[in-house]
Amino acid sequence: MDEPTTQPPARADDPTLVLLKVEEAARRLRIGRTTCFALIRTGELESVMVGGLRRVPADAPGAYVTRLRTAQRAA
Repeated sequence: MDEPTTQPPARADDPTLVLLKVEEAARRLRIGRTTCFALIRTGELESVMVGGLRRVPADAPGAYVTRLRTAQRAA
């Protein structure tokens, strides 16, 4: 009898992930969930809606840090 195959849960550091939960993006940035939502609300951190779920593209946290570094160098 064949058993149903289940995939292991995705880890936040899984390089195959295309979209992150807000909590996963916050963990990558080492900030709190509320701060992460504030960055999303102001447009500083890119996010998309998938149905009713808010997701952050996997490359968005890195892009945000790059913009911060560039702005700090210019100041």
